[in-house]
Amino acid sequence: MELLIVLVVVAILASLAYPSYQEHVRQTRRAEVGALLLENAQLLERHYTRHGRYDSGQVVGLVSQSPASGPALFNIQLERTAETFQLRAIATPGGIMAQDACAHYGLDQLGRRTPTEPKCWRR
Repeated sequence: MELLIVLVVVAILASLAYPSYQEHVRQTRRAEVGALLLENAQLLERHYTRHGRYDSGQVVGLVSQSPASGPALFNIQLERTAETFQLRAIATPGGIMAQDACAHYGLDQLGRRTPTEPKCWRR
């Protein structure tokens, strides 16, 4: 009987703690993808300073996924013209971030960030 009570208490605690843990993991992944997008934007700005346009040649050091190594949770895409760039991070289907409110990130040369959801971008 005592063992049954202990198991019930542990199950209740686990059912309360697991969703909180999952949200913490999502927050960490959001911060990581946001940081990688900002790093890529910085590399693109440096490239623009040197060449006078975003679309000339290859930009060395751009990251194409988040996390930068290991299985991808986000794929990072780049669209660029001579005067503009658009970075997009899209959650991989079936991953832990696929159903999140922040499953799609965007950042452009003017620093406009999408989505505008406050929990997506730490400020």
